[in-house]
Amino acid sequence: MLSFNASPLLSFTFSLTSITLVLFVTLLTLKCLHLLFLSSAAATNLHLPPSPPKLPIIGNFHQLGYHSHRSLQAMSRRYGPLMMLHFGSAPVLIVSSADCARDIMKTHDRIFSERPRSTLSERLLYHRKDVSLAPYGEYWRQMKSISVLQLLSNKRVHSFRTVREEEISLFMDKIEQLRWVDLSNMFAALTNDIIYRVALGRKYSDGEQGKNFKGLLRDLMRLLGIFNVGDFIPSLGWINKLTGLDAKVECVARAFDKFLDDVVEEHRRKMEVKSVGGGGEDRRDFVDGLLEIEKEKTVGFVLGADSIKAQILDAFAGATDTTYTVLEWAMTELLRHPRAMNILQTEVHKIASGKPNITDEDLEKMHYLRAVLKETLRLHPPVPLLLPRLSTQDPDEFKPERFLNSSVDFKGQDFELIPFGAGRRGCPGTLFAMATNELVLANLVNKFDWALPEGLKPEDLDMTECPGLTIHRKVHLLAVATPFPS
Repeated sequence: MLSFNASPLLSFTFSLTSITLVLFVTLLTLKCLHLLFLSSAAATNLHLPPSPPKLPIIGNFHQLGYHSHRSLQAMSRRYGPLMMLHFGSAPVLIVSSADCARDIMKTHDRIFSERPRSTLSERLLYHRKDVSLAPYGEYWRQMKSISVLQLLSNKRVHSFRTVREEEISLFMDKIEQLRWVDLSNMFAALTNDIIYRVALGRKYSDGEQGKNFKGLLRDLMRLLGIFNVGDFIPSLGWINKLTGLDAKVECVARAFDKFLDDVVEEHRRKMEVKSVGGGGEDRRDFVDGLLEIEKEKTVGFVLGADSIKAQILDAFAGATDTTYTVLEWAMTELLRHPRAMNILQTEVHKIASGKPNITDEDLEKMHYLRAVLKETLRLHPPVPLLLPRLSTQDPDEFKPERFLNSSVDFKGQDFELIPFGAGRRGCPGTLFAMATNELVLANLVNKFDWALPEGLKPEDLDMTECPGLTIHRKVHLLAVATPFPS
């Protein structure tokens, strides 16, 4: 997602696969360019990087193509490691240097911690009252702290262990009843059910209500991924009214607001009859925690209704699509690379020792499993236009072995691999997402032997990407699951 405002200090990032590094983009004003490239303070002496030819008014918009991250990758290979683009009148710097990534996201992290404005996203996410879009400052710090303590901390992630294991067990039972498995749909349903339970206290996936909410969530993620020209060229903002985009955003925003009002009210009623969560911290869901903070006034500002709903919506936007996308691409690559699948199954079967289900304790010993997920994140970062990612190997080869006996991790400290970002604005939900991904993938390969549908060879598997905030497969991943003998 790209956005722009007239603030004197702006930034946003692209995460792109490249031969040596994954590209990322930072939107700058003259002050930011001064910090990175100038040895003198005279703005008139700027020595700007190479730039492709641009058109009047729209700048380089026309060169982005259907898959923006791939277009930027190709342009960077042609114009070099530092490349200047213009989106409307906004200057955009494309960087393919690990050292620059470290400078921006570590050395000068505070300078680049502000969020650019996005009119569509602000309408969908309560006008910057959520964590992802909130301006850098005390409000953002407090809201991020609340999100981590109530949902994303190591302690809370561990407390949701029972939910993960129960939902994954049900997931395995469903697969066992099928022959042909639509993994794309099933991964989406699984991750939604897990976040429903830990955030809202119960599932919202059954019946007509579940169908409607699934469609609403899908619409939200698509709208958040739209490239809004009006943010860069305000004089063209009227186009959104003509195309109906403004009306669609308003419709989705109102529908989510109504749903979240109902959720919060349901939790308030429960609080009137019994203590929060009805049985201690481990049984308290995310909404319970937010309402408890609101009641006890434990933060330095009034936690209003919009702030509470923005936090809940952030949890869905950040945890559902991104989590299942990683699983979808991991299984895609394993089906394309039978050797890697065999190595992973051998490791998992050895550690499982005949147990029907994998537990969190088993995961600690599964080094190849971790390598498979790291390699998946390297090749297929779930949100390439928001979360930076850097790689140092040929991006077209799936080779989990590159991460065996390697200290490189995805937590934001190693700039060779940062699918969840880094620094102050790095994703706080890394532990939450990976706890689910590891457990699901381990159980899938432990219980079932996987193959492509008859007549489809690994090299024929369609790898086309779908544009949007999260990069899914364009074609659903279908596979044949054969249970291993008990």
